[in-house]
Amino acid sequence: MHAARVPGHDRAARDALNEQFARVGRAFASGRRVELLDLLAQGERSVEALAAEAEIGVTLASAHLQVLRRAGLVSTRREGTRIFYGLAGDDVYRLLASLRELANTRLAETERAARAYLGEPDALEPLSRDELLRRVEAGDVVVVDVRPATEYAAGHIAGAISVPLEELEARLAELPPGREVVAYCRGPFCALGPQGVATLRRQGRRARRLADGFPEWRLAGLPVARGDTGGRGA
Repeated sequence: MHAARVPGHDRAARDALNEQFARVGRAFASGRRVELLDLLAQGERSVEALAAEAEIGVTLASAHLQVLRRAGLVSTRREGTRIFYGLAGDDVYRLLASLRELANTRLAETERAARAYLGEPDALEPLSRDELLRRVEAGDVVVVDVRPATEYAAGHIAGAISVPLEELEARLAELPPGREVVAYCRGPFCALGPQGVATLRRQGRRARRLADGFPEWRLAGLPVARGDTGGRGA
């Protein structure tokens, strides 16, 4: 009879296990793939829509998506002749968020890049999720979703008004006067929210931004809604 194998003593098996962990890590080893995952956290998209948003060719977008799919990070759904991509689960976004936070904490270059892209982090007086929820329940703020209308329709903070960034200046009159406006977008490293707040402040409106974004709000179990229920353009 063969002796029973002792768990943990097989080098080849250990290497094979660690290789699977590394396989997921390698899927994140591209800024474009990180961007695609961030976009998919807002809702399903076709490869054509992802390519347009990420400003890359469809062939390159498809190649990146296949890497992500083989690593188990994205899933697909067919609708007629079209294929839609989505995150494989909430754990994928949590991993992405943890990766970004780790990089922001441990790498000075990340913090400098974030400041160059987003500006000073405290200049727009970011609100926490808990503070925004309290103020929404009190009815003393207007919450504006400045993401593209398709993302708003896929899911948004309950009660938020959809005003995509490119429409914001032209639609200021639609926002109730006298109340502070809180803008939000895709997450803590998304520029749409800061740009929206800057636009609102230039027009004399009191405005702040949510410290993170819709995915974090949803994963925290806070109130969300779907569909075109919050303003023209959704």
